[in-house]
Amino acid sequence: ISSLAALSLQAQAPEALRVVNLLQERNLLPPGPIPAPTPCLPQDLQKLNCNPEVFRCTLTSIPQTQSLLNKARLPLGLLLHPFKDLSQLPVVTSSSIVRCRSCRTYINPFVSFLDQRRWKCNLCYRVNDVPEEFMYNPVSRSYGEPHKRPEVQNATIEFIAPSEYMLRPPQPAVYLFVLDVSHNAVETGYIDVVCQSLLENLNSLPGDSRTKIGFITFDSMIHFYNLQEGLSQPQMLIVSDTEDIFLPTPDSLLVNLSECKELVQDLLKSLPQMFAKTMETQSALGPALQAAFKLMSPTGGRVSIFQTQLPTLGIGALGSREDPNQRSSAKDVQHLSPATDFYKKLALDCSGQQVAVDLFLLSAQYCDLATLGCISRYSAGSVFFYPSYHNQHTPAQTERFQKDLKRYLTRKIGFEAVMRIRCTKGLSIHTFHGNFFVRSTDLLSLPNINPDAGFAVQMSIEENLLDMQVVSFQAALLYTSSKGERRIRVHTLCLPVVNSISDIFAGADVQAITGLLASMAVDRSVTASLTDARDAMTNAVIDSLTSYRTSVLAIQQPGLLAPACLRLLPLYILGLLKQKAFRTGTSTRLDDRVFAMCQLKCQPLAYLMYLVHPSLYRLDTLINEGPQNIDDHIISQPRVLQLSVEKLIREGVFLMDTGSVSFYFWVGRNCNPVFLRQVLGVQSYADVPLNMNHLPELDTAESGRTRAFIGWLREQRPFYSVLHVIGEESPLKSIFMQNMIEDRTESALSYYEFLLHVQQQVSK
Repeated sequence: ISSLAALSLQAQAPEALRVVNLLQERNLLPPGPIPAPTPCLPQDLQKLNCNPEVFRCTLTSIPQTQSLLNKARLPLGLLLHPFKDLSQLPVVTSSSIVRCRSCRTYINPFVSFLDQRRWKCNLCYRVNDVPEEFMYNPVSRSYGEPHKRPEVQNATIEFIAPSEYMLRPPQPAVYLFVLDVSHNAVETGYIDVVCQSLLENLNSLPGDSRTKIGFITFDSMIHFYNLQEGLSQPQMLIVSDTEDIFLPTPDSLLVNLSECKELVQDLLKSLPQMFAKTMETQSALGPALQAAFKLMSPTGGRVSIFQTQLPTLGIGALGSREDPNQRSSAKDVQHLSPATDFYKKLALDCSGQQVAVDLFLLSAQYCDLATLGCISRYSAGSVFFYPSYHNQHTPAQTERFQKDLKRYLTRKIGFEAVMRIRCTKGLSIHTFHGNFFVRSTDLLSLPNINPDAGFAVQMSIEENLLDMQVVSFQAALLYTSSKGERRIRVHTLCLPVVNSISDIFAGADVQAITGLLASMAVDRSVTASLTDARDAMTNAVIDSLTSYRTSVLAIQQPGLLAPACLRLLPLYILGLLKQKAFRTGTSTRLDDRVFAMCQLKCQPLAYLMYLVHPSLYRLDTLINEGPQNIDDHIISQPRVLQLSVEKLIREGVFLMDTGSVSFYFWVGRNCNPVFLRQVLGVQSYADVPLNMNHLPELDTAESGRTRAFIGWLREQRPFYSVLHVIGEESPLKSIFMQNMIEDRTESALSYYEFLLHVQQQVSK
């Protein structure tokens, strides 16, 4: 009888709550991308809701009380991608921006109009007057319909701000490039790439007629460049006393780009040769950063630092903390926190002057990213990492560096920004994740904001949400555009409130939960230990499935049971445990580990998921897989496969998409020679070259189909992923295999063993 009763229960439950026995169902992965769950809201509200790629919550149904949330044992938080490149963004110019007089919430689609003249705030419930000019709708050119204004019809909107939103006149775009020119740096050849990329993209730097640019180079000394209009060539000024940094000619080191473009181009053409013969091995990074801070303080702007080794001289000098013998020890990983607070303190000084610092680390040796990364983390900058970089020896890295630089130099940028996240009365935000400085309890200081930055926040329920059907969250980003306009981008999300634990589970967003847990685990490994962080992630799975078993399931059944909406949680958490940031027992360089942690903290969720669970596709059978018409191109859509060696058959060709860094194009030993000829242009498996990074453009249907599919994957991300063609003898095979997270390794459980471990704990 019990199984019949269970069947009838399941028939009533929504698909999200379908009971899945994880130990029996092996094919859990959906064939394609996993959509965010849709909140259970009335249709008229839901159609106005915020795009989940910009703003989403770990729970799309918010528990009525903290005790109900505690009982569900699921994390509550928001994930944001606030400055994402959007194809459609309504922009409103208005002399007065309508906001709640009490809590300063911007008017949005989820407020209620009591009548034409009054609106009720959806965050604090205050009743506000509708100002006279809001009665006129600029879109329909009609009067007396405030509820049809664009602000009330769009959950994401941008305002051109009037003068009261400025503390000072909007700053110009200011770009300062600070380059390591020590012997080590010159050896890598990176300087040629940076100068070439700048020459090619100089006219595409975001800005206007006021844009300023400057350069500093450094080794054991700091070199400034006078680029003042009227000079026949750039003039190098050397400051050798790194103990007491001063600016030799303060007014001509940052110059107007359009007025001094020829001098800037001259400098970029001559820089790579200037240090070609250098024997300087020291690196005075700290003093160079102090110089950059002094130069940028009056205006604010962006500092781009290129560094190839540990800083060895002057303030901020560091010693090596890595013991290569400890790279794979099962004991705890040391030195995940900074060795000195110099870089954090300087970053906070920068933040106060609206300066962000981006760090490009190109190095084969240990550079102590845990310490250097602070300069970007607290100034709202970004970190780019190219381990073992060398122009000639690592062509794939060089290509990625070139493509990343082009995106970096030309992508949209916001200056002197602040972001505030507000939520309905009763909810409170207590922890923020990402790169920024928290200026007051809920104001994030972002000297720069870029379209590739993600943020996360943790929340709690401070007062019961008893009489509420819905709650709302609003993120407002105030920034100066590169054209000198003060703008406010506002995103508003509305979610239902529920009072049953099964409804909480039904609305769980497994990817958002994974993303938030990843950020929390990074913090935990730095404040406590890596072991603590790993245990906390495993416990998150055990706790939520225990709660589901005891509080949601009416009938106890054997096995490890999960609701369908959380069926991938154990797999994703296992992926995190095997990810570079958190893995143990596999040799992992300290900088690689720290960089992986940086990525997890500040990648938007869509890109973060590649790091947790790469996508594996079979390519030699593309013809039969559901082609989709995308922008008038037919693109095959192969299904996503499990990350297990059993899926790799020797007759097949597979593509693994690991997101930001690489595609691995795996060729099986017994692959059909016709495919090899038509796609790779080689006669047999033995002819596949070891270091192939591009597919030849062959005039065959197979080649077109394969390149179209990879091109389509590439178009969906801002960064460039290099393609590596690999065979069974390839040196990259081990990296490819490390991503097979369902398989057992010497130091880590297989997916099935992990499920057994979780089941044992859940059944206690």
